[in-house]
Amino acid sequence: MTGSRWAPAIAALILAAACGRDTRAPATADTTAAASAPRSVAGFEAPESARYDPDFDVWYVTNINGSPVDKDGNGYISRLRADGTVDAMKWIAGGANGVTLNAPKGMALQADTLWVADIDAVRGFNRRTGAPVASVTLVGAQFLNDVAVGADGLYATDTGVHVDAKGMSHPGPDRVYRIAPDRSQSVALESDSLAGPNGITWDVARKQFIIVPFFGTVIRAWTPGSKATIPLGTSKGRLDGVEILDAKRLLVTSWADSSLNVLEKGTLTPVAGDLPSPADIGLDLKRGRVAIPLLMENRVEFRTLPTAETATP
Repeated sequence: MTGSRWAPAIAALILAAACGRDTRAPATADTTAAASAPRSVAGFEAPESARYDPDFDVWYVTNINGSPVDKDGNGYISRLRADGTVDAMKWIAGGANGVTLNAPKGMALQADTLWVADIDAVRGFNRRTGAPVASVTLVGAQFLNDVAVGADGLYATDTGVHVDAKGMSHPGPDRVYRIAPDRSQSVALESDSLAGPNGITWDVARKQFIIVPFFGTVIRAWTPGSKATIPLGTSKGRLDGVEILDAKRLLVTSWADSSLNVLEKGTLTPVAGDLPSPADIGLDLKRGRVAIPLLMENRVEFRTLPTAETATP
């Protein structure tokens, strides 16, 4: 039912744990249209990450379009209008206009650059035109999964996945890389306790990162420069996306029970279910919406952000 050409590969991974570019100006949308906006948008090819751009009022969605580890050059990034409808399915496409994209996953915005994790490199694109502007290959990286902007540079998680003739496994290492403003690189954190670090987001108020594991159950906070992490709560595991919801709460997705969850005061509470293969989420705080790519379903779901009282019936 998924239509994803790499469904067998991701299935093996889970078991181990158990086109040209459109250069038009960014689209605009009616900011009052959230109530009538589509709840589900289909037609993607293994969508892994969604990122809302508040300056241009658009969404970006990465499409792996093949194996998550193959350098096949056919990954792409879609651009959606604010209501979630597609503006350009292949806005930035591997193999077109000098673009290299293999299996794009997590994204982050920094000034005029849209950064994307792509297997062993972090690639930058002009968020106005989609033109490639930077590419940093990280030495020793195996499976770059997500990227976030911190106070002193760009940080990327490496889930430590390996592929050989026997299939996919998780030998590690479990790492977080730092790319400094001068594009120099370093391993900022390496620890088995990260358990396949997947989603990462920057908590501005507390000056720390939040990291969620795919092969573990513990959500962790980490301050750059430290070699230790702080447990924030325990989940059912197979976590993917994480975002700061407000001063007290985090929003997290889990493949373990196909759910969207709120973490508050150490307790994880499901707020939405029936979301198979929920990947790296994005938030539109202006309209109070969250975009949830369903990687193996080839669609993106939109939900209303949970209030303090929201809980699954």
